[in-house]
Amino acid sequence: MDQYQLIRYLFAVERLSQREIARRLGISRNTVARYCEGRDVPWETKTSVRKPRVITPEVEAFVKRCLDEDKETNQPKQKHTAKRIYDRLCAEIGFRGGESTIRRLVREIKAKLPQVYIPLAFAPGEAAQVDWGAGAVIMNSRKIEANLFCIRLCFSCAPFVVAYPSQREEVFLEAHRGAFEFFGGVPRALIYDNLKTAVKEGWGKTAREQEKFLAFRAHYAYETRFCNLRKSHEKGLVENLVGYSRRNFLVPIPRVESWVELNHLLRDRCRGYIENHHIRGRDLTVKEAFTLEQRTLIPLPVKPYEAVKMAEGKVDYFATVRFETNRYSVPVSFAGRPVTVKASAFEVKIYHRGEEIACHPRSYGKYQTVYDLRHYLPLLERRPRAVKQARPVQQAEIPQELWEYASRLKNPDRGMVRLLRLLVDHGAEKLLAAVKRAADQDQYSVDVVQYYLTATEPAAPLTLPGPEVKPVDLRVYDRLFAGGDRR
Repeated sequence: MDQYQLIRYLFAVERLSQREIARRLGISRNTVARYCEGRDVPWETKTSVRKPRVITPEVEAFVKRCLDEDKETNQPKQKHTAKRIYDRLCAEIGFRGGESTIRRLVREIKAKLPQVYIPLAFAPGEAAQVDWGAGAVIMNSRKIEANLFCIRLCFSCAPFVVAYPSQREEVFLEAHRGAFEFFGGVPRALIYDNLKTAVKEGWGKTAREQEKFLAFRAHYAYETRFCNLRKSHEKGLVENLVGYSRRNFLVPIPRVESWVELNHLLRDRCRGYIENHHIRGRDLTVKEAFTLEQRTLIPLPVKPYEAVKMAEGKVDYFATVRFETNRYSVPVSFAGRPVTVKASAFEVKIYHRGEEIACHPRSYGKYQTVYDLRHYLPLLERRPRAVKQARPVQQAEIPQELWEYASRLKNPDRGMVRLLRLLVDHGAEKLLAAVKRAADQDQYSVDVVQYYLTATEPAAPLTLPGPEVKPVDLRVYDRLFAGGDRR
């Protein structure tokens, strides 16, 4: 640093020549020439950039062409690596340089192509973004993965999150209907990625929609916009909502008994977000913006869309009908008849000639049979000896107290069938109380149990306001019989 100071002083102040400065200081004239004008400074170091002689314009163009092909095909799992480009260079144009040279070139070319995004702004009611996510919950003491349907209004950022056991088409449409009812209207456009429940083929502007999805959006009168392949930034609002809901709505991991309870929890937390959240950098709170946006939403149709999957079937001789890979029971009187099955996200309803004859919780397992005990009671009443081995009875998980009480009846099988009828009609809690009351008094009869179920406490005497009635003195009649005073 001292030498640099002397060079600058002698050149700028003393006005000495470079030759004289080099002679006085005993240094190279090249050093003087480098620092005398102050163009270069000793505290800055420069890295020498030397382009390898093997990197010809032909090699550089080949590498760029490989990277451009990756952009056009848009397949992240099938794109060129630096190693693959090097192998192709050696095989196709006879490259003789090293692999590290090509790796460095690929890295430099990619660094010159940064990802830049355009910030967007939406008008009230203009659009909403839709996506699926997943999160862990504990349901009935068992850890499962719930599918989270997420939708977010683009102007207010108001969210709606609901959980389902699957992402099937009927579930997808039912989730939309619930979101529209939650918001109180429909945005004019919805933005999706290219999920199969909405898109039959193609993507982005070329996407062709599924027929049922077309019918659904026609009913709710909104338009669709589909993102380009693997361009999640085109619906960044809902992408952020997926992560936010998983970290905030599902932490700590909810412990629930049913999907209904879980979805009540998610709705409450969506309402809490709308009520209390203020996004940094926005003038309005989410609540204020949502109140404004609700006025611009498309009104809901008078009749909600029936989001179900339908199938025709025939009841077999076990009084069950097949839907997908599972079977569901119907009353035995409908054996052999054609029926219509309508499956929503959580229920399977079965119809015969437009009349609902059965309703079951939907099973998402495979090759299962779902029975309703009441459907088989008429048959069991005619064949009571089958009660112990009957699969509908076994699946119903009858309380052990009923089996123990029935075993002490005069006819245990027939008595158990009668107890099952009372179980269906009155519920387990009341029936078990009546059975315990009968057993405590050593009374083993279904008639006694039925009496205890239907018997009521004697009613208290009815008292109404009215005139005062004085008691009658009956001793007057005694005097008459004795011949006394007749007044």
